[in-house]
Amino acid sequence: MAASAPGKLILFGEHAVVFGEPALSTAIGLRAEVYARPHKEWLADGASLDEPRYRYVKACVRKTKVEGPLWIEIRSMVPSGAGLGSSAAVSVATLGALHGSTGPLDPRTIAREAFEVEHEVQGRASPIDTSTASAGGGILVLQEPQDGLLWSIERDSRRWFLHRTALPPLDFVIGNTGISAATGPLVAKVKERVDRDPRAADAVREIGVITLDGLRALQRKDLVAAGGLMDRDHALLTRLGVGHSALDRLVEAARPSSYGAKLTGAGGGGSMVALTDRPEPTAAAIRAAGGKAFIVRSDPVGVATLG
Repeated sequence: MAASAPGKLILFGEHAVVFGEPALSTAIGLRAEVYARPHKEWLADGASLDEPRYRYVKACVRKTKVEGPLWIEIRSMVPSGAGLGSSAAVSVATLGALHGSTGPLDPRTIAREAFEVEHEVQGRASPIDTSTASAGGGILVLQEPQDGLLWSIERDSRRWFLHRTALPPLDFVIGNTGISAATGPLVAKVKERVDRDPRAADAVREIGVITLDGLRALQRKDLVAAGGLMDRDHALLTRLGVGHSALDRLVEAARPSSYGAKLTGAGGGGSMVALTDRPEPTAAAIRAAGGKAFIVRSDPVGVATLG
């Protein structure tokens, strides 16, 4: 049993999406692969499922109630703690491998189960990472259903509607600070700030507006407008307390050769993304500023069986 799933790049809307605002993401061509085979005991990469680094895998096993025991092997190109959906890619690929033993994969079911896994492990999450890893391509999260609806996901009083959205082929340069930051505490930090500071709540609402404006700019290929919105989004995310000096350094290095740049993912370190039609100079500038840079395009393939 084997399956793979892509990492993701949030273009607009991270953190605000947890509060029901729109968010826009795309799957990227960095993937996680998970293999599972019968074994005499439950193991992940030869280690116990009880080890903290396998808490997502263990939650996936509990979710599917698959017969075991199994030896589970994880191979991921998605860097951990970089804001590129590494835990979602591993969770979705793990669920794909486990479900693959009983029949064809259902991305809708896997997206919902993977969101529940992320919520259980992190304490609070949005479904954008896991739905992007499940469906592939461009994903728009909205509060109400519109054309292109893939599925909806509910949690407590919150409900998200996940839509397929078309994006033109674009080059993005990702700059990784090398600083790992856990998503859960950062999400909790933003919630605390929003609960006590009206200005933080205003920033969340503005990010929602920026997301829809950014989608329209990208679809009409107005890269200047899209880049300016990315710059503004970065400033608002920094106001919410999820910025980092290393991220600012990479963002500033990327901007002279790009249309705009912002942190992507949870923040607090992790990665930034730049929109550019000169990816090589942008990547070189990020490396010169101390970051690890790589060029990506969207991946239309979501969760898929291997072999």
